[in-house]
Amino acid sequence: MNSDRAIVRSPLLAMWPLFLGVALMMLGNGLQATLLGVRSSLEDFDTAVIGAIQTAYYAGFLIGSRFTMRALSRVGHIRVFAALASMASTAALLHVVFINAPTWFAMRLVTGFCMAGLYVVAESWLNDQAPPDARGRTLSIYMVVTMGSLTGGQFLLNVADPISFELFIIASVLVSLSLVPMSLADSRAPAFAEAKPLPIRELWGVVPSGVVTMFLSGAAAATLFGIGPVYAARVGMSTRDISLFISASVIGATIFQLPIGALSDKLPRRSVIIAVAIGATAASVYGVTTNGGFPGLIAMFAIGATSFPIYSLAIAYTNDWVADDQRVGSSALLVMVNGIGAVSGPFIASVLMRTYSNSMYFWMLATLHGVMAAYLLYRVMVMDAKPIEEQSTYRALPARSSVGAAILGRRTVKPKKKSKPSESSR
Repeated sequence: MNSDRAIVRSPLLAMWPLFLGVALMMLGNGLQATLLGVRSSLEDFDTAVIGAIQTAYYAGFLIGSRFTMRALSRVGHIRVFAALASMASTAALLHVVFINAPTWFAMRLVTGFCMAGLYVVAESWLNDQAPPDARGRTLSIYMVVTMGSLTGGQFLLNVADPISFELFIIASVLVSLSLVPMSLADSRAPAFAEAKPLPIRELWGVVPSGVVTMFLSGAAAATLFGIGPVYAARVGMSTRDISLFISASVIGATIFQLPIGALSDKLPRRSVIIAVAIGATAASVYGVTTNGGFPGLIAMFAIGATSFPIYSLAIAYTNDWVADDQRVGSSALLVMVNGIGAVSGPFIASVLMRTYSNSMYFWMLATLHGVMAAYLLYRVMVMDAKPIEEQSTYRALPARSSVGAAILGRRTVKPKKKSKPSESSR
């Protein structure tokens, strides 16, 4: 009997190098993202310039995921991971060697490019090694590892003074160390097939709500996490308060991802998205009235709890409508749409903050979520909802994941009668 248990557990235990590598990678990336927002403010960079630097990460992320998909089939997972981790580690160090906006923009672009590829490698590797009966547990562990490490990265900001060079070295070392467990993992190159996105026009014709929601979700998440440290530094928060301010949103997302997802499996999913979007709008408006302190933490916690789950909800809602053989392609397109939204959000928010006031950070978040809720309310009035018994199963996904994570969490939809939905039902 014990041997039987060992056989069942061994596949998940065998993936510990992947989870440890992801944890180290996310610790370094989480630290660097917040550090750059704080340090650029200390260097008196223009707010719009800081926004452009933060936007460069998401532009690189958008490019990197597609490049990596092609590279994996040629040289394998370990070599691709090693090359990208080395580049990301070097980019972190160059930030402190050359302290100027053009270099930081270029290095942030490189970092986004590398991190996207590292996500693709890790998630496609997990997707290949996860046993069919443990895919849900694998995705759950991956969620805990990524969100927990991202939170831990915020608290590393307190290890040294942001104006010094030590934190950049720590971020570089953590990304480099992620190579060690990944190199110890099974060296077999998993079978990998690039997911080809559906044409945007085709997906829009089937489920426009999914496309709009994913675009606005990307803009909101990138603004929340990319410009949050800049806002916190500009209103005079200490390093300790900044780490708490940003981590509050991640903690909120971690706690409420699964309860919100479970609710969306029992209620019309579009209505759940509307509810959380309205909640994020209200929390953002409340954030305008705060200026740090405990009220600011409450605002960020509430925004993270309601905003971050929308990414997974959008993928689940789209899966409710597309055919089974279109799910991988639709997920690939949604990840791309999310990236395009992420590129636009931080820069627009930074320009608004420079032109008007720091409170535009929260007004930007309120606007994005408010527009999302308004659009979906319009769709509710003109289009029928999918019957609850025909909805697919929700799976929580990290906000900055690749299509590999979406495939990992894929489940077969509940049995339903085959019928082509009419135009009025979408």
